Amino acid sequence: MKVLVIGGGGREHALAWKLAQSPKVQAVYVAPGNGGTALDARLENVDITDIPALRQWALDQKIQLTVVGPEAPLAAGVVDDFRAHGLRVFGPTQAAAQLESSKAFSKAFMKRHGIPTAEYETFSDPVAAHAYVDRMGAPIVVKADGLAAGKGVVVATTAAEAHEAIDFMLLDNKLGVTHVRGEDGQVVARVVIEEFLSGEEASFIVLCDGRNVTALATSQDHKRLLDDDQGPNTGGMGAYSPAPVVTPEIHARAMREIILPTIKGMERDGIPFTGFLYAGLMIDPQGRVKTLEFNCRMGDPETQPIMMRLKSDLYDVMMRATSGTLDQIDLEWDRRTALGVVMAAAGYPLNPRKGDAITGLPKAKEDSMVFHAGTVPKDGGTLTAGGRVLCVTALADSVKAAQHRAYEVAAEIHFDGAQYRRDIGHRAIRG
Repeated sequence: MKVLVIGGGGREHALAWKLAQSPKVQAVYVAPGNGGTALDARLENVDITDIPALRQWALDQKIQLTVVGPEAPLAAGVVDDFRAHGLRVFGPTQAAAQLESSKAFSKAFMKRHGIPTAEYETFSDPVAAHAYVDRMGAPIVVKADGLAAGKGVVVATTAAEAHEAIDFMLLDNKLGVTHVRGEDGQVVARVVIEEFLSGEEASFIVLCDGRNVTALATSQDHKRLLDDDQGPNTGGMGAYSPAPVVTPEIHARAMREIILPTIKGMERDGIPFTGFLYAGLMIDPQGRVKTLEFNCRMGDPETQPIMMRLKSDLYDVMMRATSGTLDQIDLEWDRRTALGVVMAAAGYPLNPRKGDAITGLPKAKEDSMVFHAGTVPKDGGTLTAGGRVLCVTALADSVKAAQHRAYEVAAEIHFDGAQYRRDIGHRAIRG
């Protein structure tokens, strides 16, 4: 069987790496891929990102399964396009992907279907947005309405920070996010401003076939750039699985109060959800859960440790998920902990530097794997080509041991300006 993975980040490297382990898969193509997928003899990069061109390539190559990794092609309708031409593809339709591509759509959906989330208001008028912040005070959260590669959320600890974020997103539109048309016909940006929720965050990711749901292993990522959860928000600086904060009781509650009502609500609204559904959870000290956000794909860097722990054949799982028969499969997991440390480029997250040579990359071992994200092959070597460059992932009997092994591997790797946190997994270790 020939499989195509769409995307070029660490998430896609991990998915392709796992799919290639299936004895039923003869070739895995990654479009466009990265420097890490280029180094793996079982994987082949395809330098196509245009959706119609990629669909035609998939038809010509007789691709039996396509798995979509990132949010941008989902929001652009790649699943609709591939399905319309008879290709088997795993991911949500363009309409269903609005759960991620539009914060305003997502919040209105949750309110309509009684899914617990933070109180909020939506604004395209900066004056009204500023007035709302003045009325509500801080801390408060400002979110760009559209896709912003994990950087469209500002947790403002002061009103001044919130006002600055509003100007950044609405007046300057520096994130280049999705626009909506104002009443006068002008194209304007939009933000969602919501109450600040306190507690501990966790990533809750499931597979959906439109009706049936299968939960993946729990995980927890680290959004802040610096140790002790300081510094700006990023796309994620590391993750580990399982997440002790998601107890069996919280797992059942998340499924009962958030995941299943979401899948049923999407079906009732006429836009059944197929694909990976990622619910960012906020768990308060009393064990109550609320939805911070939805993503319509696996998280990055959560995918890397989750794939390290998955023992089931991912190809079989994907075929079930695209056949509406997820209820006929049980996922098997390695009991050990997997932990991934993101090595980021100099200047990340605002101005990541590209073109630095990477040395010391180790070969994959049973207990460790370096997944590439922002890398490109060049003249027999590998260069940095994005903000988050690598995710050094290790598997061990405890969080502490997995952490030690991941940092041991990371210490062997070098590129100028490399930055990474030294405390990934600290919440689980401290208990």
